[in-house]
Amino acid sequence: MKFFIKLNGISILYAFMIFVPLELMVNVYRISRITSWNIGNVNILIGFTNVVTFIAGTILLFFLTKKWMNVRKVKFWTVILWVPYFVLFVYLFASLFPITTGGDSPNPVTGFLAIGAVIVYPIYILIINFTGFISDDKTIKTV
Repeated sequence: MKFFIKLNGISILYAFMIFVPLELMVNVYRISRITSWNIGNVNILIGFTNVVTFIAGTILLFFLTKKWMNVRKVKFWTVILWVPYFVLFVYLFASLFPITTGGDSPNPVTGFLAIGAVIVYPIYILIINFTGFISDDKTIKTV
C-alpha cells in the first residue's frame, strides 16, 4: 500500500509540474490585469518561473524516483498516471477561477503550445524514469 501511495504521489508531482507552467502561460493577460504590470514584465516573470520549475522539479522527481521506486519497473506507470491528476488540476482551476472577461482569454497560439507540451511530456517522464532505472540497476553487467 505504501508503494501505491508513493507511485501516485510522484504522479501528482509530475502533473503539478506541467500544470503550473501551462496555467501561467494561459493566464498572462489575467496576471497582467490583476497586478497592473505590462505584458513584457509578466512574460519575463513567467519564463523565469517556468525555468526554475523545470530545473527544480526535474531534480526533485529524479531523486524521489530513485529513492522511492528503487529498481521496480512499475515506476513506468507514472507515464500514464499523471494524466488524470493533470485533468483534475485543470478542471479545479477552471472551476475556481473562470475567465469572466473577454480580455483575459489566451492567444490562440497558446493552445498549440499547450498541446505540444502535453504530447512531449510523457517522453520527459520516460527519460527521468530511465535515468533512475539505469543508475540503480545492478543486474546489468558491463563487459
